[in-house]
Amino acid sequence: MESDTENLLGQFLRARRERLRPEDLGIRVDGRRRVAGLRREEVAQLAGVSTDYYVRLEQGRERHPSVQVVEALARALELEEDAVAHLHRLALPTPGRRRPAPRRERVSPHLLNMMTAWPRTPVVVLDRCLTVLAANALGTALFDGHTYRDDLVRLVFLDPDARDFYPDWDRVAANTVGGLRAAVGTDYDDPRLIEVVGELSLKSETFRRLWARHDIRQKTHETKRFRHPVVGELTLHYESLTVNSAPGQQLVVYHADPGSPSEQALSLLGSYTADGASAEAARQRRPGPTSQEPEPTRQHRPPPGPSMA
Repeated sequence: MESDTENLLGQFLRARRERLRPEDLGIRVDGRRRVAGLRREEVAQLAGVSTDYYVRLEQGRERHPSVQVVEALARALELEEDAVAHLHRLALPTPGRRRPAPRRERVSPHLLNMMTAWPRTPVVVLDRCLTVLAANALGTALFDGHTYRDDLVRLVFLDPDARDFYPDWDRVAANTVGGLRAAVGTDYDDPRLIEVVGELSLKSETFRRLWARHDIRQKTHETKRFRHPVVGELTLHYESLTVNSAPGQQLVVYHADPGSPSEQALSLLGSYTADGASAEAARQRRPGPTSQEPEPTRQHRPPPGPSMA
């Protein structure tokens, strides 16, 4: 994790500047350039501000540009919608505040009951660091059988089966990091976030590289492919909904196209896990594994019903 959490605005501007290619913006490139991406003076010119002012923004000597300057910088850096909103948050004056003592997050019993009432739909509740706080039976079964089934960030970057479980792993990895940044907003002194980013930066070169890109991707909706160890290929759409009664929590609901093979596979997964069978037990009950389904190499915990963290 970046060591200078006092200059988040400058870090963000520098990271996004270094990702742009001058030729894509109509800037003529003569000879060899010493910097990756755009130079500071080039960003300043595109944004209509002085080079000295832009340098002060990156260095943290100027921290609160006007709304007009933020919009000009967003256009110059060609930021997408989520990144523009993040840039505005970074530029807002933030008075010092005392962080409350960390507390264990709870999921509303009413929300848990609602999730239980959707037996044919995988549903999970995530916190800001994408830890699974609760899941219904099918949501548990969807991620069952993995070392980090209760932590979607660590599952992607540290689980030995992640690249097989996610056929589009590169896209999933980039979106996961962008979603993590979007979920935490500007609260980079969160002890949980520091722990997650610190561990993954040490253990995963890919995470470290993606985190340094400062991508912002709000987790809203997407289509994602899974290669499930029990039922094989799944193509699921998800919608991520904010839980108004618990700020920071996300209710993620997965669904398959009606009548599709993925809907049939979800139904099959539901029938295997209705009696509380684990992923390994369900796999053993299947008639003949396919070539895409590796034989189990370790014991897995039985999936719990809806639970609270």
